[in-house]
Amino acid sequence: MSRKKLILIIGAPGSGKTTDCEVIASRHDGITHYSAGDMFRAEVATGSERGQLIKSIIDRGEIVPIDIAIETIVGAIKQAPTAAVIIDGYPRSIEQMEALDAYLAGEPEVTLANVIEVVVSEEIARDRVLGRARGADDNEAVFTRRMNVYVEPLADIQRFYTEKGLLHKINGERELAQVADEMQAYIESLI
Repeated sequence: MSRKKLILIIGAPGSGKTTDCEVIASRHDGITHYSAGDMFRAEVATGSERGQLIKSIIDRGEIVPIDIAIETIVGAIKQAPTAAVIIDGYPRSIEQMEALDAYLAGEPEVTLANVIEVVVSEEIARDRVLGRARGADDNEAVFTRRMNVYVEPLADIQRFYTEKGLLHKINGERELAQVADEMQAYIESLI
């Protein structure tokens, strides 16, 4: 059985990474796109023991523990209908990154092919996320919190994947079509 190629897509809130991934997967039948949240919901929908556990954790408003998250993600990759899988929004922390790396090291069916960072300035991200709602304090506070959660581990995540020769940056401040086209061409070069 051929190994699945995993491509992780990271980027700030408002970087457009999820939309880019959806566009690419919709026009390329050899690529499946998942977000981490999609995979958890799919696992819950199966009614499996792990799904029930994930549901109880999410229902309590807690974060899914890393080992369960990674088993769910890798399980979804193995079940994917295509040889290439793109996942956006993961890893979000150094702990998630290290645990995923360790898990994949012992996983014969999945190879991490690349990590693509969609790069946008905080100002552009803020404009995209808040749009005309700028100035509403609660929205501003939520955006700032999400941005800080993204930025805090970013330098370590960049260093880790750069040292493995796996980090590729794409300028996300252009038109969506341009970003998606460049990302798709790059992903196609990997698969």
